[in-house]
Amino acid sequence: MLLSVLPTRCSSLVRLPAALLLAALCATGALAQGTDYDDVSRMTRAGQFDQALARADKYLAGNPRDPQMRFLKGVIQQQRGQTDEALATFTQLTQDYPELPEPYNNLAVIHASQNQFDKARIALEMAVRTHPNYATAHENLGDVYARLAAQSYGKAVQLDAANASAPVKLKAVNALLTPPPKAKKTSR
Repeated sequence: MLLSVLPTRCSSLVRLPAALLLAALCATGALAQGTDYDDVSRMTRAGQFDQALARADKYLAGNPRDPQMRFLKGVIQQQRGQTDEALATFTQLTQDYPELPEPYNNLAVIHASQNQFDKARIALEMAVRTHPNYATAHENLGDVYARLAAQSYGKAVQLDAANASAPVKLKAVNALLTPPPKAKKTSR
């Protein structure tokens, strides 16, 4: 399960705590004004994507290089299903601020959701290279490696039906990729 950074959990990626994202983006010296950032973040969490995007665009009109607000704009685009726009936003952030791991992570989330696991792997390796202690990126990279392994084992099974070990490995990897069942609630 790959995790996205902010503000909500993507279907297949891990979420980075907001405090870590803020710390990383503050380090660039370009933190958005608290009220603008807070408002956009709050609207995004509430699913008010049109309003959040309008507020982000308004802020970015006067502060076009602000990495935090640009990142939030990418997250909003991602949540709105504007995949191409989100890819462009996160890609540009990685070019302008290659030291920030979060845009690489969110690029990987998008690539993984499109079954482009090689692209996701490359993005996550960059995230880990820029921030070796970024646990979310490490977890996501493990998930991507598992997906790539499943693809390879599946291909091996297709090509050689007599191969006894590939099906066993494929089953083991698929077990890793299957989310655990939700616990049943018991009444007292």
